[in-house]
Amino acid sequence: MTEQLLELIPVYGVWLMFGVTFFSCLALPVPASIVMLTAGGLAASGDLAIDEVALGAFVGAVIGDQAGYALGRRGAERLIARLRARPARAAVIDRAFTLLQRRGRLGVFLSRWLFSPLGPWINFAAGASAMPWRAFTLAGLAGETVWVGLYVGLGYGFADRVVALSQIGGTLTGALAAGAVALALGLSLHRTMLARRRGGDLTV
Repeated sequence: MTEQLLELIPVYGVWLMFGVTFFSCLALPVPASIVMLTAGGLAASGDLAIDEVALGAFVGAVIGDQAGYALGRRGAERLIARLRARPARAAVIDRAFTLLQRRGRLGVFLSRWLFSPLGPWINFAAGASAMPWRAFTLAGLAGETVWVGLYVGLGYGFADRVVALSQIGGTLTGALAAGAVALALGLSLHRTMLARRRGGDLTV
C-alpha cells in the first residue's frame, strides 16, 4: 500500500496529500508521514509545488481532526465502546484520554506531531469528553502546522535521504521511517559540526 501511494504522489499531488492526512486523523492505517516526506522531496526536485503540498496536507489534517472530534461528540459512548473492543486499541484509547485529561489543549497540540500515534484517538476522546470546540480547534491548528511543516520541510531539505527511505517504506511503519529521517538529520548535522571544528582547528 505504501509503495502504491508513493507512486501516485506525482500524479495526484495536493489531492493525495489531502486524502492521506485526512484519513490518518481518523485512525485509518495510511502512511501520512512517509507520504509527506516524499512529497517534500519531490517538491525539492521541482516535480511538485511546495506550497500546494503543504496546504493540501494541512487542510486534510485539520478537516480530519474536526471529523474525528464530531464523531466523538455525537457517537460518544457507543463509538468509544466499539473502539475498545480490541485490547490493544483499548490501551491506546486509555492513553489518549489520560493525555487529554492531564494536559488538555497541550495534549491536543502534542498529539498532532510529537505523540502522533495518539492523535486520532485524542480527536475522538476530545469530542466524547465534550472538550470545548474552540480550544480543541486552536490547539489542533497549531499542532498540525508543526506536523506538516516538520515532515514536508524535512523531505524538502533532505530529498536525497527521503528517496532511500521511500524505497523501503513498504516494509517499515511510519514511525520507523520518521525515526530514520530524524537519525539521518542528526548524523548530517553531527558531521557538519565535526567538519567545521576541524576546519577551525586547521585555520588556528
